[in-house]
Amino acid sequence: MKRAARERRKLSIRKTVRGSTERPRLSVFRSLNHIYAQVIDDAARKVLAAASTLSPAIRAEMDGLRKLDQAKKVGAHIARICIERGVDKVVFDRDGFRYHGRVKALADGARAGGLKF
Repeated sequence: MKRAARERRKLSIRKTVRGSTERPRLSVFRSLNHIYAQVIDDAARKVLAAASTLSPAIRAEMDGLRKLDQAKKVGAHIARICIERGVDKVVFDRDGFRYHGRVKALADGARAGGLKF
Protein backbone atom coordinates (compact mmCIF):
# COMPACT_ATOMS: atom_id res chain seq x y z
CA MET A 1 0.00 0.00 0.00
CA LYS A 2 2.63 2.48 1.06
CA ARG A 3 4.83 1.82 -1.96
CA ALA A 4 1.87 2.04 -4.34
CA ALA A 5 0.87 5.41 -2.87
CA ARG A 6 4.41 6.71 -3.36
CA GLU A 7 4.40 5.48 -6.96
CA ARG A 8 1.12 7.37 -7.59
CA ARG A 9 2.60 10.54 -6.12
CA LYS A 10 5.76 10.00 -8.17
CA LEU A 11 3.80 9.79 -11.43
CA SER A 12 1.84 12.89 -10.51
CA ILE A 13 5.05 14.82 -9.86
CA ARG A 14 6.78 13.55 -13.01
CA LYS A 15 3.94 14.91 -15.18
CA THR A 16 5.09 18.43 -14.40
CA VAL A 17 8.79 18.08 -13.48
CA ARG A 18 11.02 17.68 -16.53
CA GLY A 19 14.76 18.06 -16.74
CA SER A 20 16.23 19.90 -19.70
CA THR A 21 19.75 20.56 -20.88
CA GLU A 22 19.87 23.99 -19.23
CA ARG A 23 17.94 22.86 -16.10
CA PRO A 24 18.42 19.15 -15.38
CA ARG A 25 16.37 17.24 -12.82
CA LEU A 26 17.80 16.49 -9.35
CA SER A 27 16.14 13.19 -8.42
CA VAL A 28 16.25 11.85 -4.86
CA PHE A 29 15.70 8.29 -3.66
CA ARG A 30 15.53 7.47 0.03
CA SER A 31 15.92 3.92 1.25
CA LEU A 32 15.88 2.75 4.84
CA ASN A 33 19.64 3.12 5.35
CA HIS A 34 20.91 5.27 2.47
CA ILE A 35 20.01 8.27 0.32
CA TYR A 36 20.80 8.66 -3.36
CA ALA A 37 20.78 11.70 -5.66
CA GLN A 38 21.10 11.91 -9.44
CA VAL A 39 21.14 14.88 -11.79
CA ILE A 40 19.41 13.81 -15.01
CA ASP A 41 19.05 15.50 -18.40
CA ASP A 42 15.70 14.11 -19.57
CA ALA A 43 16.06 15.57 -23.07
CA ALA A 44 19.30 13.66 -23.74
CA ARG A 45 18.37 10.80 -21.36
CA LYS A 46 21.72 11.03 -19.57
CA VAL A 47 22.76 11.04 -15.93
CA LEU A 48 25.06 14.02 -15.48
CA ALA A 49 26.04 13.41 -11.85
CA ALA A 50 25.30 10.98 -9.05
CA ALA A 51 26.06 10.80 -5.34
CA SER A 52 24.94 8.73 -2.39
CA THR A 53 25.94 7.77 1.11
CA LEU A 54 27.79 4.88 -0.55
CA SER A 55 29.90 7.11 -2.84
CA PRO A 56 33.60 6.34 -2.32
CA ALA A 57 34.52 10.04 -2.19
CA ILE A 58 32.42 10.71 0.91
CA ARG A 59 31.96 7.22 2.40
CA ALA A 60 34.55 7.78 5.14
CA GLU A 61 32.79 10.97 6.31
CA MET A 62 29.52 9.09 6.92
CA ASP A 63 30.73 7.09 9.92
CA GLY A 64 29.10 8.21 13.15
CA LEU A 65 26.74 10.74 11.53
CA ARG A 66 22.95 10.75 11.82
CA LYS A 67 21.04 10.01 8.62
CA LEU A 68 19.92 13.66 8.45
CA ASP A 69 23.53 14.89 8.52
CA GLN A 70 24.52 12.26 5.96
CA ALA A 71 21.81 13.58 3.63
CA LYS A 72 23.18 17.14 3.97
CA LYS A 73 26.66 15.91 3.02
CA VAL A 74 25.30 14.04 0.00
CA GLY A 75 23.50 17.22 -1.09
CA ALA A 76 26.68 19.27 -0.78
CA HIS A 77 28.63 16.59 -2.66
CA ILE A 78 26.17 16.45 -5.57
CA ALA A 79 26.25 20.26 -5.74
CA ARG A 80 30.06 20.22 -5.89
CA ILE A 81 30.01 17.67 -8.74
CA CYS A 82 27.39 19.67 -10.67
CA ILE A 83 29.23 22.95 -10.35
CA GLU A 84 32.45 21.29 -11.56
CA ARG A 85 30.52 20.09 -14.62
CA GLY A 86 28.96 23.49 -15.34
CA VAL A 87 25.45 22.90 -13.97
CA ASP A 88 24.21 25.48 -11.47
CA LYS A 89 20.40 25.38 -11.91
CA VAL A 90 18.29 22.25 -11.42
CA VAL A 91 14.68 21.20 -11.00
CA PHE A 92 14.06 19.27 -7.76
CA ASP A 93 12.29 15.91 -8.04
CA ARG A 94 11.40 14.46 -4.63
CA ASP A 95 10.31 11.23 -6.32
CA GLY A 96 7.07 10.85 -4.37
CA PHE A 97 8.67 11.27 -0.95
CA ARG A 98 7.37 13.95 1.40
CA TYR A 99 9.52 17.09 1.48
CA HIS A 100 10.75 16.79 5.05
CA GLY A 101 13.48 15.03 6.99
CA ARG A 102 16.26 13.57 4.88
CA VAL A 103 14.81 14.73 1.54
CA LYS A 104 14.67 18.31 2.79
CA ALA A 105 18.17 18.00 4.31
CA LEU A 106 19.58 16.86 0.96
CA ALA A 107 17.91 19.81 -0.78
CA ASP A 108 19.28 22.23 1.83
CA GLY A 109 22.77 20.76 1.44
CA ALA A 110 22.58 21.14 -2.34
CA ARG A 111 21.42 24.76 -2.01
CA ALA A 112 24.25 25.47 0.45
CA GLY A 113 26.65 23.91 -2.07
CA GLY A 114 25.59 26.41 -4.75
CA LEU A 115 22.77 24.78 -6.72
CA LYS A 116 19.74 26.93 -7.48
CA PHE A 117 16.21 25.48 -7.50
